[in-house]
Amino acid sequence: MATRQASDFAHLAAEIKQAGLLARRRGYYFARIGVNLAVYAAAWVTFALLGDSWWQLAVAVVLAAMTTQLAFIGHDAGHKQIFATKKWNEITGYVHSGLVGVSYDWWVGKHNRHHANPNHEDEDPDVDITVLAFTQRQGADKRGALRWIASHQAVLFFPLLLLEGFALHWHSIRYSGRERFVMIANVVVYLGVVFWVLSPVYAIAFILVHQALWGFYMGCSFAPNHKGMPVLSAGHSLDFLRKQVLTSRNIRGGWFTDILLGGLNYQIEHHLFPSMPRPALKHAQVIVHNFCEQRGISYAQCGLFRSYGYVLEHLHEVAAPLRAKVAA
Repeated sequence: MATRQASDFAHLAAEIKQAGLLARRRGYYFARIGVNLAVYAAAWVTFALLGDSWWQLAVAVVLAAMTTQLAFIGHDAGHKQIFATKKWNEITGYVHSGLVGVSYDWWVGKHNRHHANPNHEDEDPDVDITVLAFTQRQGADKRGALRWIASHQAVLFFPLLLLEGFALHWHSIRYSGRERFVMIANVVVYLGVVFWVLSPVYAIAFILVHQALWGFYMGCSFAPNHKGMPVLSAGHSLDFLRKQVLTSRNIRGGWFTDILLGGLNYQIEHHLFPSMPRPALKHAQVIVHNFCEQRGISYAQCGLFRSYGYVLEHLHEVAAPLRAKVAA
């Protein structure tokens, strides 16, 4: 049985390779990167031309969206989806991370641990979040204010995402090595430009809108992929294929969802083949879904808003013992 399960992924990988879905798609990425950088640059030019105005908050919204789109490219570069060589993927990743203000080295290390053990209670850093509890064991370890927050985590989840952008900057500066000075420079230049062009009230409002919406967009893009799916613990016996599929969730949608979520809506295929270029994921989805169906492997997919419902339902259920303790 174990041997047969282990061979399942080899058969799937052979089918994916035969379909040519692992080939690089440099033309797609050149176009995507070019459009992203053009819109990002145009937003900053508009910022400079507008001057001291409340209209700058509209620019902040655009920049929040484009900062996330730049981060998606950094994500793809980190998985070596863009170029065949490590060198050019890293150059692309470092450039985009420098623009976004998130350490490429720190994020790649953290994200690779997530891919190796998705939704693992002890080994996935994405389910080790100070203010949230994804299992009742995690909830039992909360104390003081953290226990109160975790007990109301379903209600507080989306408001907490508004702080995600600030947290990413902080972690990047705190944990990055050789990139630390680049991350600090990003913050200094950003604040310098904003306060040079805008008066203090406008500047603070601009920063809050830009960073809060960027963090919110990032959180809303990554949260549906695993939250509310089975959480694994030490000693599980799942093979690679089942570990990746059973802990991941796809989001249904067309081309707009593909752009909105940066390809992360094909989370199952991405976890099975992390280096697969983004535009190939939708084609792989058909193959992977049929493969899982033939072997009776549960394949989770739903609409975007329903996925958030699953996330909130899971958080609410896990927090039930904490709410009882807080109320006592």
